[in-house]
Amino acid sequence: MKIKKVWAVYFSATGTTKKIVTKIASTMAEKMNAEFKIFDFTLLNARKDILSFEKDDCVVLGTPVYAGHVPNLLLKYLATIQGNGALAVPIVLFGNRNYDDALIELRDILEKNNFHTVGAGAFVGEHSFSNILAKNRPDEKDILIAENLGEKVFEKLSDSAFYLDSPIEVTGIPYPYRGYYQPLDKENNPIDMRKVKPLTNNNCTDCKICVSACPLGSIEYDDVSKVTGICMKCGACIKKCPVHAKYYTDESFLFHKHDLEEKFTRRAEPEIFI
Repeated sequence: MKIKKVWAVYFSATGTTKKIVTKIASTMAEKMNAEFKIFDFTLLNARKDILSFEKDDCVVLGTPVYAGHVPNLLLKYLATIQGNGALAVPIVLFGNRNYDDALIELRDILEKNNFHTVGAGAFVGEHSFSNILAKNRPDEKDILIAENLGEKVFEKLSDSAFYLDSPIEVTGIPYPYRGYYQPLDKENNPIDMRKVKPLTNNNCTDCKICVSACPLGSIEYDDVSKVTGICMKCGACIKKCPVHAKYYTDESFLFHKHDLEEKFTRRAEPEIFI
């Protein structure tokens, strides 16, 4: 099957999804002698126009995993992407706990949008609100697995016996998917994460990096201490701040963070599907 363009398409607030998706897509493009293209839809302005592909494109599309699913705040945008018969490789990045039904959910979104999924992967990236969970991942080993997935997709499409049949089989509960992972406080009461927003300390130099990094445009330009819109807990403003001026104080949120850091110390490994 002749592919003219291989696309790396991703939402990557802290850069982990970007690393994996671009490695897979660039490997495929090199092997296929195809044009390599990138579309980053992390920031709000990038999600204003409809993204459309052609039949001879192959799209490696990645998102992080939030509470075991594709981030719900991205679902409306993802539903507008037009496959037009293009091939696709869904990729999810999880923070060392589990990806639950996120990968099968993303696969289904792409199939519904008239893509044909031919490979898939669940990879590990440093957790969005922790510097301990999957610290510094994806690492060299993860990148090699991503490269391997790109090579395997190339080999699959190069096989003369290959034909488009059913969607790629992946791990997860088919629709209707399981509910979102529910964090609990120390008394086993559900934590309402929607109310949690980062604060700003006196280290702040008003550099505005947090403003430009926020995927939802929720941080006020004139007063960066104000988060007036929705906070999706992506970690961008905290991890990209050069002076560590952003932080959380919500007790239930911090308990959940520490609970994850204690329970999921093992090294979770990527899973690829081809």
